[in-house]
Amino acid sequence: MVTISLIAYFINIPLGYWRAFQRRFSVKWFIAIHASVPFIIALRYILDVPSLYALLFITLAVSGQITGARLIPKLLKKAADREKAYGCL
Repeated sequence: MVTISLIAYFINIPLGYWRAFQRRFSVKWFIAIHASVPFIIALRYILDVPSLYALLFITLAVSGQITGARLIPKLLKKAADREKAYGCL
């Protein structure tokens, strides 16, 4: 269960980052949101995790999307500002 939880979260971070730069409700936007779902469902069946934990996996996937959309651009901006200030990293 912990494995799937971590995978659900960390797979959605780059997808959330990609989603943030797509036009809302476009095909790419929907793909970015739903791309991890079949993978997480397959892992749940392979590892025989009860459906009871599906809400946890959905919550972690949404959290990963939010992290990717909000935190990653801020981190990249800070790194760029640091590089600009000091000349290199």
